[in-house]
Amino acid sequence: MLVTAAIQALFDQAQHIVFLTGAGVSTLSGIPDYRSKNGQYQHATLAPEYLLSDQAFAEIPEQQYQFMQRYMYFPAAQPNIVHQKMAALTQQGRAKIITQNVDDLDLAAGVQPDRLIRFHGSLYDLYTPVDGQQVSLADYQHSLYRAGDQAKIRPNITFYGEQPKQVEEAVRWVRQADLLVVVGTSFRVYPFAGLLDYARPGTKILAINLEKIPTTAAVTQIQGNAGEFFEELKL
Repeated sequence: MLVTAAIQALFDQAQHIVFLTGAGVSTLSGIPDYRSKNGQYQHATLAPEYLLSDQAFAEIPEQQYQFMQRYMYFPAAQPNIVHQKMAALTQQGRAKIITQNVDDLDLAAGVQPDRLIRFHGSLYDLYTPVDGQQVSLADYQHSLYRAGDQAKIRPNITFYGEQPKQVEEAVRWVRQADLLVVVGTSFRVYPFAGLLDYARPGTKILAINLEKIPTTAAVTQIQGNAGEFFEELKL
């Protein structure tokens, strides 16, 4: 039993829950994570910090494009129990989500955009930087270059070397929270991992992860499968 009576009571009483989520949520939907032995980075022939950087988009766009097309896009993936339970709490008006994930499964689960911060952007928000014009996924899957003028296309994700999205708003959400819940993230990527520093004194913080997260904050660490935790959690 991962959800004890005390933990269930925290969720029952909280009115401003903020979930901080990572790749461990989406692995339950069949999307590999990044850093594990089966993660996407194991397929990288170059350092991922370079291959998925703004510098690589400028210097080796074709190689970057091939890697992302092959290892990062899973358009058939569906939300799992974690997405569904979090979405239900947002629909009750009691929760918001700040996610590192770029797969848009929170939106697919029914989370409204005003209750979601996609801290590292979205693989499915595609555009040509030369003029900011939107591009369809089908066109991007066909080619890195836009038909006609051959402008390069990219996803609106946070490449290494770029700033995450909505950082100031994420900080505000964390400051307003009465319960912070970290789910499925190694919590090693900054500035995302630094968001806990903005929690108000006394705010309850839970981490649901297969491994303990490295943090100096006062966190109740629940080691186990996030899917099992959310199956047990009553709304």
